[in-house]
Order: sequence, then structure tokens, then C-alpha cells
Amino acid sequence: MFSIEHEFDATVVTLVDEGSAPLQEDIVVHSFEDCITVEQYDPRTDRTNKITLSMSQMKDLAAAISLPEGVYSRKTD
Repeated sequence: MFSIEHEFDATVVTLVDEGSAPLQEDIVVHSFEDCITVEQYDPRTDRTNKITLSMSQMKDLAAAISLPEGVYSRKTD
């Protein structure tokens, strides 16, 4: 299950883990004009971990999801 919300400066996608246990914490993705942030709460440390991806890194990640093992270079637009 997931939700999409449009805020003033970002689009926020929340991914909820469903299925059989053990389940992971929700993942929150913030899409800004110049970057993407991914956050997930870690109950072991009681902290929220956050990573920031450039738009280029996000495009590479999206392309990589459906590719087989290997090293690739995406052509720039």
C-alpha cells in the first residue's frame, strides 16, 4: 500500500510494508525540484535514517530496477 500527497514544495510518497511478518517500517519519499529524500524509522536506534539522491541518481536507480547485473551508463537527455 502507498499514499501520494502533494505539498507546497514537494510530492510525498509513503510506502507501507504489507504481508506476513516481519514487516519493515514505512518508507517516506520526498520529491523536491532538485533532489529526492528517502526516510525510514529505525526502532533499534529510535532514529529516522535519511538519504538524499540527486535527480540524476534517482533516474539511474529507476533504470537499474529492471536491468540485469552489470555496469551501465545512462545517456543524458
